[in-house]
Amino acid sequence: MVPKVAERLIGKGLDVVVESGAGLAALIPDELYTAVGASVGDPWGADVVVKVAPPTDEEIGRLAKGAVLIGFLAPLAHPEVVEKLAAAGVTAFAVESIPRISRAQSMDALSSQANVAGYKSVLLAADQSTRFFPMLTTAAGTVKPATVLVLGVGVAGLQALATAKRLGARTTGYDVRPDVADQVRSLGAQWLDLGIEAAGEGGYARELSEDERAEQQKRLEEAITGFDVVITTAAVPGRAARAPPSAEPPLSLPWSSVPAFGTLPWAAMTKGRPGALSKIAHESRQRNPQSLCEPPQDVQTRTPSSSLDATDVGPVELRSLG
Repeated sequence: MVPKVAERLIGKGLDVVVESGAGLAALIPDELYTAVGASVGDPWGADVVVKVAPPTDEEIGRLAKGAVLIGFLAPLAHPEVVEKLAAAGVTAFAVESIPRISRAQSMDALSSQANVAGYKSVLLAADQSTRFFPMLTTAAGTVKPATVLVLGVGVAGLQALATAKRLGARTTGYDVRPDVADQVRSLGAQWLDLGIEAAGEGGYARELSEDERAEQQKRLEEAITGFDVVITTAAVPGRAARAPPSAEPPLSLPWSSVPAFGTLPWAAMTKGRPGALSKIAHESRQRNPQSLCEPPQDVQTRTPSSSLDATDVGPVELRSLG
């Protein structure tokens, strides 16, 4: 919740209560909320409570019976939270489950956060990579631009391609849906064709068969070593998406993973030297003694995006009150 959206809700006749310090991570002090008419206090007794992450057991206990809870609730990944909310008499709206239709476009929190994740994963990769993203011409000679491969070109993947291109990298995109090749090329990126297609209904990809998955893994492992940075954006609602190719790279080309988006593996891998794993990758659990680390969680939380969250959630609040 940002002051601008709080002011809009107050203008509709609602009383807005903000928990003290709720906006500090996004550089929004309490004073900016009170300046638009909101009050700072305990919000858990309100008729409608807005929260980013799923609530804890203690927080569920503080909700009033008949209250409405709105936020990223991960109902497929954490069904027990939904059951506890129902037992407490709370009506919950998971914003990531809102249909992606024209009428609900202003509430499409999943897309807005995917944009943030794609953008931030490239910045993290650029920060930790041992290669410059743009081409540099110096007195010591010319440095070639980094090559970036994005696996999965939905909302997050397209934003990752666009961001890497703006930074000067040579970009390539891959997806099992061949129809998105034109979108990749429209961003000035090349299209990686592995000869495996899995277009499903509604513009989404279908699940690969075991044979297709094995063949895709083999071809990706062959193609991946030609890039300096690889960013994966695959997402499977309610389930852990597949990890990046896991074959050990040659010792002369060690890889280290750089963090990406959350429980959905927006992961980024950057090619470096032995012993030169990124600081953030060191914070993660090391999977491969030579090169590969699992990414930490929630890349989107590393970039304050409260204005996007609030813009998406505001209409949901108004509709929940009828």
